[in-house]
Amino acid sequence: MGDELVLVTGGSGFLGAHCIVALLERGYRVRTTVRSMDRQVEVWAALDMAGLPDAAVEIVAADLTSDAGWAEAVAGCDYVLHTASPFPVNAPKDENELIVPARDGALRVLSASRDAGVKRVVLTSSFAAVGYGHRPGDTDFTEADWSNPDADIGAYTKSKTLAERAAWDFIAADGGTLELAVVNPVAIIGPVLGPKLSASIELVRRLLSGGMPGLPRISTALVDVRDVADLHLRAMVDPAAAGERFLAVAGPALGMEQMAHILRTRLGDEGSKMPTRVLPDWLVRAAAVFVPALRQLVPRLGVVRNASNAKAVGTLGWAPRPVGDSLVDTARSLQKLGML
Repeated sequence: MGDELVLVTGGSGFLGAHCIVALLERGYRVRTTVRSMDRQVEVWAALDMAGLPDAAVEIVAADLTSDAGWAEAVAGCDYVLHTASPFPVNAPKDENELIVPARDGALRVLSASRDAGVKRVVLTSSFAAVGYGHRPGDTDFTEADWSNPDADIGAYTKSKTLAERAAWDFIAADGGTLELAVVNPVAIIGPVLGPKLSASIELVRRLLSGGMPGLPRISTALVDVRDVADLHLRAMVDPAAAGERFLAVAGPALGMEQMAHILRTRLGDEGSKMPTRVLPDWLVRAAAVFVPALRQLVPRLGVVRNASNAKAVGTLGWAPRPVGDSLVDTARSLQKLGML
């Protein structure tokens, strides 16, 4: 700490902004990238909402789809947290809209970091690169598991898998002295610092706003954004993290009925708009023919994927907070922004 400079790519994003906050609170100097400088207002707004309106953060422009700006972005940095990656609410028509910037962007960041003498890059991957393309079994997924990109796993899942594979291949073949650690979060929730919502936060918002006619029978594992940022910082400096990947998950997967119950119970009247009826699978499948947003849910009906956080807890001393607290904090932050 002290004079150590950390680059956070994608500082206007949900996780990127929380990583900046965590670094500042621990005394690091911080630089961050945005796709274009007109996005810097989002960084300042997030820092203001986090209670750090006067933070000294350097902001530079660098896009994942171009080589321009990356050498300048990493110059003089000790560490890089590469959180930037496309994450749309709806699936793109062409999977390469996600795959190319995710994979090539990761390689641009790694190459520039190597050339600049960066000590370690922490890459934000995803559980999407771990638990898809094969049948969920009776045991939890671990860091030893990989998604199968040749299976029908969707554009986002494929992009995260191929980007992380490419990153490890780069380190093995061309990384030089650069170290790599990878964090693989499940669906991230927690306090929002701006109006741009991730897909997982949008799900919570729809629940709270009464924007869903019922609850599809789908489950997802969750983790708090503040805990994911903390895990990035641990993976950044702990010697044991070099060359390793770490699943970021707070506990067993929750069904939407369970999430709704937690929010109704904890929020009282403020959670009264949430649906209580569980939608039968046949109805969701039928509706998906006419509602594109539902099509991504169909393959997940009745499927439960659990992941283990034993490695992050045991190796790095990570201690995620309870999911119920994270759901409530998510709701409160959405209320504060007037988004319900």
